[in-house]
Amino acid sequence: MMTEIQTNQTGRKTRNPFGTMDVPDPNGSDVVEFAAIAVLHGRADDANAAWSDASQPAGLGSVEGRWSCRWNGGADPTIAGDAPEKWKEGQAELRLQDDRVYLLFNWDNGRRQGLIDARRDGAAGLVGKYINLTNPAIVRPWIGLIVSTSRIDGRWTGGRLDFRR
Repeated sequence: MMTEIQTNQTGRKTRNPFGTMDVPDPNGSDVVEFAAIAVLHGRADDANAAWSDASQPAGLGSVEGRWSCRWNGGADPTIAGDAPEKWKEGQAELRLQDDRVYLLFNWDNGRRQGLIDARRDGAAGLVGKYINLTNPAIVRPWIGLIVSTSRIDGRWTGGRLDFRR
């Protein structure tokens, strides 16, 4: 169940604990279809493994807080020389609310911002959707795997969107 608990700058209630624009239809059929075909294994040879410290055991109660993030697979036309294979890095904050996981993150030195709204899927899985808060026309399905309290592997329809700390 999604609870309205926050009020944003315009006085509108939002589902997410950050008070930003909500992700539209985070449980939509596009999310279900993507989750059925996208795979994350959390292995030691994963692209996110070398970028994080996976020595801590996974535990949803301890994943809240600040994270680093990075994504690839798409070009950001506002970043000069950007290319789909280039990693865009930034900062993130994860908050838990009921059965939902919310990740508010930024890149391009904080000039761009996004939000993930995902439901928990088993002990370590996350299934949801991403919205680019700087350009809300960009909305994509996303899945995540909590590998440890310092590593979340993520995949969107065009590439990776990972978190570490």
